[in-house]
Formats: sequence, C-alpha cells, structure tokens
Amino acid sequence: MSTPAHAQATPHPVPPPGTPPRLVLGSTSPYRRELLARLRLPFDCVAPAVDETPQPGEAPAALATRLARAKARDVADAVAAHTTGAIVIGSDQVAELDGQPLGKPGNHARALAQLQTMRGREVLFHTAVAVLRSSTGYAGEAMATVRVRFGQHDDALLEHYLRLEAPYDCAGSAKCETLGIALLGAIESDDPTALVGLPLIHTCALLRAAGLEPLAWAR
Repeated sequence: MSTPAHAQATPHPVPPPGTPPRLVLGSTSPYRRELLARLRLPFDCVAPAVDETPQPGEAPAALATRLARAKARDVADAVAAHTTGAIVIGSDQVAELDGQPLGKPGNHARALAQLQTMRGREVLFHTAVAVLRSSTGYAGEAMATVRVRFGQHDDALLEHYLRLEAPYDCAGSAKCETLGIALLGAIESDDPTALVGLPLIHTCALLRAAGLEPLAWAR
C-alpha cells in the first residue's frame, strides 16, 4: 500500500562529504558562547590573551575592531600548532556615549552611575567580529553598530534592576536579552544579536567566506 503524500517524512539533508573545519570561538564570554551555539555548529572556546586597554585617542568603534582582530589572531596562533585549517572567531563590543567608550562597570556603584548618565539618552554599541583561517590566508571582519535609547527611570527603579540582575560584566550595565529590555526605549540594528555580544548575521557571512557554510553543517 502506498504512503499518503501528507504522511511522507521530510528527507533529512545529506551532510557534506568529509568533516567540517574546526571552529574556535576566541572568547570565554558566556553570552557569545550562547549566541554561537544557536547556529548548531560544533565549536570550542579558547581564551585570548589580549590587553583590552584603549590606545590614546582611540575611537570606540576602532577599539572594538582592533580588539576583535587581536583576539582572533591570538587564538589562531595558539591553535595553529595542533590544528590545521581551523576557523577562529574573535569579537569585541564597546559602548559609546558622547564619543567616549563605556566599559564594563565591574561593580554596583559604577553600574548605577552608568545607568544614571545614560538615562533618556542614545548610546551606540559597536560590536566587531573578525574571522581568520590561517591555512588559507582568509581574514575577514565586520562591524554592527546598534543604537539604543534608554528610558527615563528613577534611581529607585535602576537600583532595583541592578539588584535583580547584577549586570556588572556588561557594557552599558543592562542585559537586553532579559529584564534589562525594560530599561530601554528603542533599539535600532540590522543584526539583532549584536547588542548581546555577537552579530550572527555578519558572523554567518564571514564563516561562509572562510569556507564554512553554517546551514550545511548545522546539526
């Protein structure tokens, strides 16, 4: 008896021949790790050894680009000795207000001061990503800039938010992927995950250029 057309199973895509190149995320950030995992690709995380101190007069966007490139290069050099053909991702985010970088607050007092300063204002979040594949000489990079307008919230609400989420490791002192979204008035971006820490649209494009098609190898 033939199987009804509506009951036929959808064929699973045939995996490409061989194995995918090793993918390495040059970061220990849990936010970037979670974002890259959305692509359903196997990858490793390696901590880059990069000094993140801004250079004198360095613009926030230039700082993010330089650090993303440096992280990718450092990790690519580290894995080259025992892995041939690895693809390495480096990324960095720098928030900007009035042309000056806003770093990670690190503690409650500095986080509160950041939120008070940004209240009712627009902040730019520059998220750079760099992809290297040393075996082929490929080196690509991209930048996603997100415009974020913060709402008008009194100090008591800012204090309450900080006590609940303790976003002291986040530039801008707010986690937009969770309760921090309630602090914001608007977000403008062409790459929606950039604000969290890794612009996945740009990352996919760079991986393709490096020889790894995310859709072909997703599992």
